[in-house]
Amino acid sequence: MLWACLRFPGLAFSAAFAATPEAGPSALLDTRARQRLIAAANPEASTFGVRRGQSLAAARALCPALEVRPRDREAEARLLAELAAWCYQFSGHVSLVPPGAILMELGASLRLFDGWPVLAERLCQGLSEQGHAHTMAATPFPAASWVFAAHADGMVLPEREGVIRMLGALSLDRAGLPATTVKSLHAMGFRRLDEVFRLPRPELTRRIGRDGVNWLDRIRGQATHPLAAWQPPANFQQKIEFDSELDGSQPLLFPLRRLTRALANLLAARDGGVQRFTLTLEHARGATTRVVVAMAAPQRDAERLFELARTRLERTVLPAPARAIELDAEELPVFRPPVRDLFEPVRGDGLDWPTLDERLRARLGDAALRQIALVADHRPERAMRYGTPDSTVSPPRRRRPLWLLPRPLPMRPEPTAVLAGPERIESGWWDGEDTRRDYYIVRTANGQQAWAYLPPGTLDGWMLHGWFA
Repeated sequence: MLWACLRFPGLAFSAAFAATPEAGPSALLDTRARQRLIAAANPEASTFGVRRGQSLAAARALCPALEVRPRDREAEARLLAELAAWCYQFSGHVSLVPPGAILMELGASLRLFDGWPVLAERLCQGLSEQGHAHTMAATPFPAASWVFAAHADGMVLPEREGVIRMLGALSLDRAGLPATTVKSLHAMGFRRLDEVFRLPRPELTRRIGRDGVNWLDRIRGQATHPLAAWQPPANFQQKIEFDSELDGSQPLLFPLRRLTRALANLLAARDGGVQRFTLTLEHARGATTRVVVAMAAPQRDAERLFELARTRLERTVLPAPARAIELDAEELPVFRPPVRDLFEPVRGDGLDWPTLDERLRARLGDAALRQIALVADHRPERAMRYGTPDSTVSPPRRRRPLWLLPRPLPMRPEPTAVLAGPERIESGWWDGEDTRRDYYIVRTANGQQAWAYLPPGTLDGWMLHGWFA
């Protein structure tokens, strides 16, 4: 087995500043402390001297432009679960290690992804594209991977002997032991883990307790600890609240991208798609605006979901500035990618019809596009209409053109060749518009294919009724 650990040092900031595209000097407040103390500071704030444990007044004195927000542990948990959903495409066993780490077993996935270098590159590239700083390490033992990911980014130790050797060289303050235990061991003269490993077990237990000994056994693979496997939920619901009201659709695009990316991550974990989801914008005094995003077929690409949602949102007139945005997707059907021929010719940059249909509906509105529906009538001028069909009607067995003339016209000159036919149509006696015609697919003098008819039993008097593409 090969357990990889991903640590996200900026997870708390990403969760707290989810609605802000770019943050300058910023810090998080510790909401559990009695005093208003700094829980973490980003690199920009650290350059001004802002650090953890500092009072808010002292931090603002050093950096007057400091942006401060309370730490939101619930948002951190949601973001960690979102990242677990994304990781689920690489491993069938993903475990959360709050507040900011993920463990996943990758031994069974190495052959599928052509080995560790390729898999590690895909992990790093995907997380970087999502804007998540991370560190990573992999060993046969989950606890050891968690330890190395904090201080040895990129380390891969597939053999147990290499893990033991590298652990022995670690200083005690990097071993994952409680601070009180590390302080006690320092007082006894110990500095590295190999010095502690050489102690007799009864003596070691007396000095650091059973919990400490159990942790040292876990990082060396001498003791196991059950890891709860994370499972993707059956639906998606996520909300981002804003510090201030946002007016217009443009400021909403950053949080909208975060939401659609989170939805795409869940869809990747479930190997599913989404065909319909709802955006809910909250305004003052409990007012809301709902924007429904529907697609012709299930999709799961993050950029495509964002583009469709953005287009729908830009066409919506908001009655007031928004205080929050929520995305809900209740039905997540199985995603079936389009089946393509192994030797399919290379196509240009044009869009396929479902994609074009979705974009046109999102940009112009559903009412701007009309669907051609078949009607149970043999007469060509009455066999199709615009709108949603009331009932399912099978298409005609014979080939017919979509381009019909408003009314049939005499065909001049007459066709040079008959390609197919005749197809006799005799209908309409019940409504007073009896029709009796013999239809043919013909070729004109210009080489075009046309649909023309003759009165039954005649050989002249060609009438042009439609064109083939």
